[in-house]
Amino acid sequence: MAELLHWIVALLASAFEVALIVFLCFTYQNRKTLRKENRRMRKEREVIFEFVHQIGEVFADAEEIDMDTLLKRILFFSTKTNKAAAGAIYLFNKDRDRLFARAVSGIFPPLYDAESVKTERLLAKSQHLETLVKERSVNSGEGLVGAAAAVGTGIIIEDGEVDARVPTYKDAFLQIHSLLIVPMRFGNEVLGVVALVNRIDGSPFTAGDLNLLQAMADQACVPIHYAGLRDALEHKKQLDRDLHAAQQIQASLLPQTLPHLDGVQLSAFNLPAYDIGGDYYDLIQIDEEHLGIAIADVSGKGIGGAMMMAVCQGVLRTRAGQEQSPARMLSELNRVLSNNLAEDMFITMLYMALNIQTRELRFARAGHERPLICRGCSNRNRELQALDSPGIAIGLTSPEVFDAVIEDMTIQLESGDEIIVYTDGITEALNEEGEEWGLENLSRLIKASPQNPESLLRTVQNTLTRYVGARQQYDDMTMFALKIN
Repeated sequence: MAELLHWIVALLASAFEVALIVFLCFTYQNRKTLRKENRRMRKEREVIFEFVHQIGEVFADAEEIDMDTLLKRILFFSTKTNKAAAGAIYLFNKDRDRLFARAVSGIFPPLYDAESVKTERLLAKSQHLETLVKERSVNSGEGLVGAAAAVGTGIIIEDGEVDARVPTYKDAFLQIHSLLIVPMRFGNEVLGVVALVNRIDGSPFTAGDLNLLQAMADQACVPIHYAGLRDALEHKKQLDRDLHAAQQIQASLLPQTLPHLDGVQLSAFNLPAYDIGGDYYDLIQIDEEHLGIAIADVSGKGIGGAMMMAVCQGVLRTRAGQEQSPARMLSELNRVLSNNLAEDMFITMLYMALNIQTRELRFARAGHERPLICRGCSNRNRELQALDSPGIAIGLTSPEVFDAVIEDMTIQLESGDEIIVYTDGITEALNEEGEEWGLENLSRLIKASPQNPESLLRTVQNTLTRYVGARQQYDDMTMFALKIN
């Protein structure tokens, strides 16, 4: 019995020793695995820190670097760290509906349209491959690149030869064995995609490679985002400089001073809705007896409208001395401008010729607002009438049709008569409730203001300012008035 008990104790001791050895071996192996994982994570962290440091140094010198240079540096570190043979960075365009390859490294095979790639051209000119990749845009959600951008998650393909999503190439230098694609995320927004193909050691990419590349891509988005903001800021500054120059040019087109005429009072104002307006007015000394008066509204605003204003002024001032008929003057303008106007652009214009001696006023109207005449505006009982005449806007029809419709009208002005012309930005001015000021309000104000033209226009301008309040206007306001003493 004692021997049996001794044997059992010995057996248990041996079992305990074996269990202890197994436990120690397991613990050692586990600690070894943890140390290996810890070294891997520390190395990965060091790689990320180094990557951020290197990119930060590049970005710190942003005054001398553009977006493409920054992307090339990011791609260089991405391919080097992940031991990839080639790679590409795709970024969204401004409309965020397509991706374009902005940086390419190594022999990066096109991920689309493999059948259209001509190997002989690639061998003859290596630059052709990069051009091929950069020229082919990718729609959001299209293929592997578009899918990674649309979904916002990475894609790893360990064996490209058995994955139907990977294009197949017969030539060895274009074959895709393994592939990594990760989105470049800044907050909740995907800026683009990083794609890497084929490890240089021939082994497939791993989940660790995917995680590392994703971490690098997310870190890279910070300088990319702010570099994009800087590019946008520089672009805006350049636009502001161009707009300022255009403003100065446009301001020089409008009369700087109005002529002083015996027995005639003149006044005008122009308020562009934007930095550069599409309204135009001018006074032209046709000859010793006649004064030409033009007011126009170009449908396109901004620089395009300003350019058309300049052309209008050039034609008017060149031809005015040779053509006293307003209708024929507008016909000449239509012939010159109609072939050069964009499809969505046209010009309404009113052109008048005043005989300074006889006070006879001839006018023609190319689709513009009708001029208003106030009879006896110095008296309390004033009559206001809109002067009608046929005509079509410049650029809307053929010269033959335009010439057949346009017609001169003549009116004899008397002492106390006042002519008021304006663009539709005056009557279509909107208040904060979206209501138009309207011709009725303008007419009522003119009838209630037995003043000289300068006082009348100042009253109109002040009234409009109060009416529209803080609401942004979308059309220019221009007004001109003349009064016979």
